[in-house]
Amino acid sequence: METAPGYSPGRTLPLRVEALRQWRRRRTLVMGGVLAALPFILIIAFAVGGGPDGGPDGRITLIDTATASGANFAATSLFVSAGFLLVVPVALFCGDTVASEAGWSSLRYLLASPVPRARLLWSKLVVALGFSLAAMVLLPVVALAAGTVAYGWGPLKLPAGGSLPAGDTLPRLALVVAFIFVSQLVTAGLAFWLSTRTDAPLGAVGGAVGLTIVGNVLDAVTALGDWREFLPAHWQYAWADALQPHLEWGGMVKGAAVSVSYAVVLIALAFRGFARKDIVS
Repeated sequence: METAPGYSPGRTLPLRVEALRQWRRRRTLVMGGVLAALPFILIIAFAVGGGPDGGPDGRITLIDTATASGANFAATSLFVSAGFLLVVPVALFCGDTVASEAGWSSLRYLLASPVPRARLLWSKLVVALGFSLAAMVLLPVVALAAGTVAYGWGPLKLPAGGSLPAGDTLPRLALVVAFIFVSQLVTAGLAFWLSTRTDAPLGAVGGAVGLTIVGNVLDAVTALGDWREFLPAHWQYAWADALQPHLEWGGMVKGAAVSVSYAVVLIALAFRGFARKDIVS
């Protein structure tokens, strides 16, 4: 099949063009504002409430150490948001990307540019994952800066006792963010697959968030026993092993393997289904 002179499929829909398009979306700015505001809301809550206290049984948790230092505050911000809040930007960026084009009736015009279907999906997926990672980095960075101003810079106090030196704090927090991102790849893959199956962005985003919540509910069913280890939700807090005096990799490796496995299958289904889909919108 002949192509027009100068046409290169790999140069269609450059990543910078797609990134600029997504950056200018209102939902991107709103989500960034919500994540940046959360640390300040927590600081106000601690100020009004007089700071966190230990539980009734005297057990110390990560939240109880939130005001010990800026590093503790950043870790606490990740703890309170990893279970749900950080799921939302991943589902939003990955679930809205293709479905919104279909909803705006612009998808067929993109493909007629002509942008190969695989190229279109790769561009949108890479940009969506990039924005998802940026959202996960934004929260702890703002929390670390705000927490340092409010509570000072110092070692990371550990709930189990002891502390991490200030010099080890940033690498450990970076590892935590990296694991949270990898653990959310299953949500990204699910949202992206749903985005290629529907013309309703809300359906793709809501479906991904809803199924993630279902996974959390199933993980709470102890009767499932060892079967829960096949649920990504079972490992979502395995990053707590990074906040120990001696770094433990076992839980994070298992959680990353489960999440990546699901994500690869879901993304493959998205590409396979979209390649055969009749684009009429």
